Amino acid sequence: QVQLVESGGGLVQSGGSLRLSCAASGSISSIKSLGWYRQAPGKRREWVAVVDSGGSIVYADSVKGRFTASRANANNTVYLQMSSLKPEDTAVYYCKGIIPLGSWGQGTQVTVSS
Repeated sequence: QVQLVESGGGLVQSGGSLRLSCAASGSISSIKSLGWYRQAPGKRREWVAVVDSGGSIVYADSVKGRFTASRANANNTVYLQMSSLKPEDTAVYYCKGIIPLGSWGQGTQVTVSS
């Protein structure tokens, strides 16, 4: 099974940008559908975006217009470009295979200060 590792999180001011990476241990093209998720302190994990191998991308309403997901099959990585960040975007961000179903990784912390 292809393993996914998230990176790129950090501390950023409100209005700033970050790019998260989801690197696969093998061919990212073997994952037909991949999701980005986040979990804020004291809240349930929620989905952020779903990226499929055909190029279709769906975003949660809370991030639509601010976040952009993309796949780079050449380097087996899926990215999440986050712009116009808000304090409510503070969370641990995860990527996980949907088809086939993958497992949760350690995630990467994103903290947005006001």
